Amino acid sequence: MSSNRAKHRIVTSFQRGINPILKRMPGQTLLETTGRRSGLPRRTPLGGRVVGRDFWLVSEHGEKSQYVRNIQADPRVRVRIRGRWRAGIAHLMPEDDAKARLRTLPAANSAGVRLLGTDLLTIRVELTD
Repeated sequence: MSSNRAKHRIVTSFQRGINPILKRMPGQTLLETTGRRSGLPRRTPLGGRVVGRDFWLVSEHGEKSQYVRNIQADPRVRVRIRGRWRAGIAHLMPEDDAKARLRTLPAANSAGVRLLGTDLLTIRVELTD
């Protein structure tokens, strides 16, 4: 098994345990996608930053992330930023330099993404409200 594959498995197992706790924290930024199979709302705690009319984030596992797969099926999302839900359209940005992008995002989250990530992918959410 490749080291990236093993790392991905370990990190996602850890996240399955911690994410339900993070989702309940009032100040936590959340990304809500629509489940590609279930059609139900799926909420993922993450970090990012609003720049103008866009919310930028970097996925740790790129197209292997479940929320990225959901975006590929339906790019309409919502983002909870500082307790307020905002609608948007998510755009995968493989051409963007994800490591450089992380330097412009909140430091603590970016450090975790760099440390735990296996296939970084920038995502831009065009906020529509």
